[in-house]
Amino acid sequence: MRLETERLILRKLEESDAERLFLLDSNPEVVKYVGTPPQTDIKESENVIKMIQQQYTDNGVGRLAVIEKESNLLIGWSGLKFITKEINGYNNIYELGYRFMPEFWGKGYAIESARATLDFGFNDLNREIIYACAHNENDGSNHILKKLGFEKTGEFEEPDGLCFWYELKREKYNSKK
Repeated sequence: MRLETERLILRKLEESDAERLFLLDSNPEVVKYVGTPPQTDIKESENVIKMIQQQYTDNGVGRLAVIEKESNLLIGWSGLKFITKEINGYNNIYELGYRFMPEFWGKGYAIESARATLDFGFNDLNREIIYACAHNENDGSNHILKKLGFEKTGEFEEPDGLCFWYELKREKYNSKK
């Protein structure tokens, strides 16, 4: 799977992405609201890549490496995940997620990559609804989800705090916003 936008390439994660993925997931600011501590060993990133590659095989989707065209660097990840375990009373759903290195925050990359992902989910996977969640204190992520057209439809407790639950229905999605 490969998606392309004006400034980004979204592609499957590869073993060679481990170093950049470790830079991302070892940064305390990046993982502040995700409920896991910063990674301390690159082997953790290697294992994450293997797990996501298995999701590609099992579910046909998974988070994708986001490559900035200008620098040709992995700057984060974005994409759909097929959630089989129950979350907020739901399972067997498609959830949008993204994570970027701080030096790439505020440049519109999360929105740009999310729109490509949502276009794929609604058009190629023919989904009627896509879900997302964000920690209630993660102002950046909550702002992005609202800007994309997601509607907050609930809240649920996670070990690290309160999370907001969002839904985006196909008929309310506007890829041009």
